[in-house]
Amino acid sequence: MDVIGFGAMNMDRLYRVERFVHDGEAAVEDFLLQPGGSAANTIYGLARLGVKAGFLGAVGKDEDGKALLESLKTAGADASHIKTKPGAHSGSVLCLSDGRGDRALYAWPGANSLLEETDLDVEYLRSARMVHLSPFVGDTQWRLQLTLAHRLPPAVDLSFAPGSLYARRGWEAIAPLIARARVLFLNAQELVDLTGQELAAGARRCLAQGCHLAVITLGQPPAPASLAGIPAEGQKEGRLACYVAEKGQAFLLRVPSAPEDAPKETTGAGDAFAAGFLFGLLRGKSPMECGRLGDLAARFAIARTGARAGLPSLEELAQRYRKVYGRPL
Repeated sequence: MDVIGFGAMNMDRLYRVERFVHDGEAAVEDFLLQPGGSAANTIYGLARLGVKAGFLGAVGKDEDGKALLESLKTAGADASHIKTKPGAHSGSVLCLSDGRGDRALYAWPGANSLLEETDLDVEYLRSARMVHLSPFVGDTQWRLQLTLAHRLPPAVDLSFAPGSLYARRGWEAIAPLIARARVLFLNAQELVDLTGQELAAGARRCLAQGCHLAVITLGQPPAPASLAGIPAEGQKEGRLACYVAEKGQAFLLRVPSAPEDAPKETTGAGDAFAAGFLFGLLRGKSPMECGRLGDLAARFAIARTGARAGLPSLEELAQRYRKVYGRPL
C-alpha cells in the first residue's frame, strides 16, 4: 500500500440553510446524504488519483455502513480491513452550511466508538509507505492512534490531520503525534486553537516538536498582521492557498484566482487538499507543487456539494493543472 487511512467513518447529513440561527427557525434549502469521515475522504481522493490506498476503521451493520464501504471500494480503495460492528449504527455527522463558506458540524460516533485494539492489523499498517490519521470523538480510539504511532517503524511516514476535534484537546495531548508526523495538516484557526499562535510562530512550534512539514490551509483570508514578513511564492497575483513550513524554509503559496474560487459549500475541502498534497508528495514533488495540487483538488471538491462528489480523477486533475499552470503534471 502507498497510503492507509485510520480515522472515523461517518455518513454526512448535509443541510444547506438560508442562515444560521440561535433559538429560532430558518429554511433548509437543500439536503444531501453522502459518505464521509476526514481520513476516509482523503483516502477516497487518493484512490481516485490512482494511488494504492486502503483504510482501517469501523462501521455499523446497517445501510449507512454498506454505503460507506461501497463508496471506498468504488473509488478503488482497499476496504478489507474495515470492521463491521453488529448491532451498532454507523457514525454520523450533521453538517449545517450557509452556502457562503460557513458551516457547523456535529459528530455522533456510533460504531467508531467500538473500534478496539484487537481490530487493528498492525502488520497491514506497517506495509504502507504512509499512514494518514484523522480524529475520532472517543478517548479509546484517540489512545489507539497514540499507540499506533509508537508501533509504526520509522520507514512508515505519518500524515496527521487533527481537525478541530483534536486541536481542542490541547497541545500536550496532540504533541506526541505531531512529533511523529512527516506531514501535519491544519487550517489557520486550528493552528491558533492548538498552539495559541499565528501562522509563522505556530508552525515553528510544530516543527520544533518534531514534524517535518507543517501545512496550514488558508480557506478564510488571514489577518494581514499574521502575514507580515512571510515570503509569498508562486504567482505574483492571486489568492493565498496555504502556508508551508519545514526546517530551513517557509512560504505562503499564492495561486491563480478563478471564478470557481467564490465561496461555496466547503465540506471536505481540507480533506481534498490533503489528498492532492499527499499525491504530490508520493510522486516526489516539491512542497510548492504539492501545495498547488492540494489547492486544485480542493477547488474540485468545493465545486459540488459534499466531501466526495467533486473529487477528481487523475486525468481531470492533470487537465486542470495544465490549464492553470501551462505545463504537464
